[in-house]
Amino acid sequence: MGGLCQDRVVIVTGAGRGLGRAYALGLAAEGAKVVVNDLGVGTHGDATAETPAQQVVDEIKAMGGEAVANLDDVADYEAGGRIVQTALDTFGGLHGVVNNAGFVRDRMFVSCTPDEWDAVLRVHLRGHFCISRHATDYWRARSKAGEKVDARIINTSSGAGLQGSVGQSAYSAAKAGIAALTLVQSAELGRYGITANALAPNARTRMTETAFAEAMKPKEGAFDIFAPENTAPLVAWLCSERSANVTGQVFELLGGMIRVCLGWTDGPEFDKGTRWEAAEIGEKIGELLAERPSPKPVYGS
Repeated sequence: MGGLCQDRVVIVTGAGRGLGRAYALGLAAEGAKVVVNDLGVGTHGDATAETPAQQVVDEIKAMGGEAVANLDDVADYEAGGRIVQTALDTFGGLHGVVNNAGFVRDRMFVSCTPDEWDAVLRVHLRGHFCISRHATDYWRARSKAGEKVDARIINTSSGAGLQGSVGQSAYSAAKAGIAALTLVQSAELGRYGITANALAPNARTRMTETAFAEAMKPKEGAFDIFAPENTAPLVAWLCSERSANVTGQVFELLGGMIRVCLGWTDGPEFDKGTRWEAAEIGEKIGELLAERPSPKPVYGS
């Protein structure tokens, strides 16, 4: 096998199904050696007896690629170290981490419980921290030893994180945090040869089946814009050596459309030159809001 990622070692979390599976297979098709991480849990993080990670490994090996399964919990810090060590022990190195694992527990904000909130932020936000932190230790040590490092962190945000989504307050908050985390990682880690980018994919997965099943259903005879495989080429390119000059970006992809997100930036302003009186602020705020471009609406609003 050969391709953009020939002999690069990449960890993909949540790689047993959906987007993660598509990423793992796509990376293997481009020559990467893949650590396929998946706990085999349900869409709400509930335990099952399934072993999708090994099934994906078997698929990769059947196509002539190299892969190893890992069943560790991405949000457990010590387990994150074991996932990285799996790559080092099996393939002798590590070049990329694709943080994809997650689940949803959709609730309107007024119904969301503390346990549900904590569970969603744990798997998404803490899960992104744990593996990347151990991977960064490995890459930073190599850089400080004088070795050339060309490493990648690929995070997973969401349109819910970029603009909010009704019924997904915890998920939206976690995904917004991941977008901001990506910016900070990019700014801090570039000196060590590490880039950090994020995805906000639009794809049909187990997590979208409950809320968007009908809207995302494939249309017979038409290009399946919601197929998880559509995002895999972007992931492979971001993990490759060719993306070394791209960092700190969030990409949205829908079918054949790739969008670079603009993110937060300065908007209209007015400087009075002295302290404001509370009673006079409202009029000026109204003027400034009238000047700013209209934001994308919150999903479902």
